[in-house]
Amino acid sequence: MDSYNSPSTKPLYRGTQITWYILGLLEVLLAFRFVLKLLAANPSAGFSSFIYNVSYPFAAPFLAVFHISKIAGSIFEWTTLLAMLVYWLIAWGIVKLFFMSKTVSTPEAASKLEDKK
Repeated sequence: MDSYNSPSTKPLYRGTQITWYILGLLEVLLAFRFVLKLLAANPSAGFSSFIYNVSYPFAAPFLAVFHISKIAGSIFEWTTLLAMLVYWLIAWGIVKLFFMSKTVSTPEAASKLEDKK
């Protein structure tokens, strides 16, 4: 049975799609947060307030890691960039785990092991 037609291929594909999609949404949200803070957006404005409130739970674990750099009202939030990197690494790790569960034929496994030598 070739690995493209195995029963685990479609769920594997769907799982990786969902993981990258969720990461994409999270990264866009955090990128908006970063840019709004950098450009000193009014935190009382509807859009910026929405972005800050929705992104806060994802940025919060990282907020005390670095000092915030403030320049003339603008905030360079290193912590948001760190959060984006950490979430990307987590998503990458999840996708790698999905691929570890992929059905592999004996010849394919032998070939991969030979390539590692």
